[in-house]
Amino acid sequence: MSSSTLTATEPPDGYPALLMEELSGGRVRCLTCLRRCLILPGKRGWCGTRENRDGRLVSLIYGRVASLSLNPIEKKPVYHFLPGSYWLSLGSLGCNFRCPGCQNWELAHADLDRELHRTRYISPAALVELAQRHKAVGISWTFNEPVLWLEYILDTAPLAKAAGLFTNIVTNGALTPEAMDALGPYLDVYRVDIKGYFNETYERLAKFPHAQAIREAAVKGRKEYGLWVEAVTNVIPGVNDSPATLTAIVAWLAQDVSPATPWHATRFHPALAWRDLSPTPVTTLEFAVSLAQEAGLRFPYLGNVPGHPRENTFCPACGQELIRRFIFDITALNLEAGCCSACGTPVPGLWL
Repeated sequence: MSSSTLTATEPPDGYPALLMEELSGGRVRCLTCLRRCLILPGKRGWCGTRENRDGRLVSLIYGRVASLSLNPIEKKPVYHFLPGSYWLSLGSLGCNFRCPGCQNWELAHADLDRELHRTRYISPAALVELAQRHKAVGISWTFNEPVLWLEYILDTAPLAKAAGLFTNIVTNGALTPEAMDALGPYLDVYRVDIKGYFNETYERLAKFPHAQAIREAAVKGRKEYGLWVEAVTNVIPGVNDSPATLTAIVAWLAQDVSPATPWHATRFHPALAWRDLSPTPVTTLEFAVSLAQEAGLRFPYLGNVPGHPRENTFCPACGQELIRRFIFDITALNLEAGCCSACGTPVPGLWL
């Protein structure tokens, strides 16, 4: 996607970070993500996108766009918020995780010193204008970890809301309560990866043994800010596919978030350092869906298996097929004013 009016001015060389704590000796602590990095003068945090310049924390990626496209909401995946709608979707560089099987590693694992020049700056106002021009219903910050774009999202989202657009982040969920408090009032949809339940899984995936804090952030977004939450677990053989892990995830979603929370158990495809692993067996994903149903989740989905019937939405009361999907396309819709067309049961979400 291109535009001749994407940028009016270039951002400063280092945009002031919103959430930080000044410490002695010119040190700063970043309060954006749950790593809460202690950063010495001249150094960067774990994500590589925030730098201590003479005791002042700055973002190196403010407005720096590495990927931009118009995508269906189903690609996030989000299934219960304006299905079939298109969102202006964008991402930058960097991540506070380094998952060995990352599907977007070209962006998430990028070296800023070598790759930042390949990005382009899009101002908040220009981004909103671009979304309107392409008739998107909303803006989605995705592809890499959007929480690292905190300042940019906070400058853009109010403009988007004023223009009648919806907002969404696709996140690994490792944001601080302070970051959630900043973002919560301006978001509509919180699509979060739940990569596991136990600290051991997060330690193996990302050297990040704080699984409970990720869950708490999702609950906070749902309960305190009314965000529409959908969760994804990319089920990886030998990593997070044990019955104990899957059972714990779905029980937590049903009990602490909401039984109406859509949960997407998606198929892992080998990539990066885990390219020698096998794709997830479909039977494992079907088992995960059955566990979710037993736990009381009303809308479990099976993803990355085109044509599988568990891509579709069914009425939890009568079993009527409500939405039929094929990959990212809606091929049949049996909802009337957000209710099952057969029995009238309301289906939580936002519907066109």
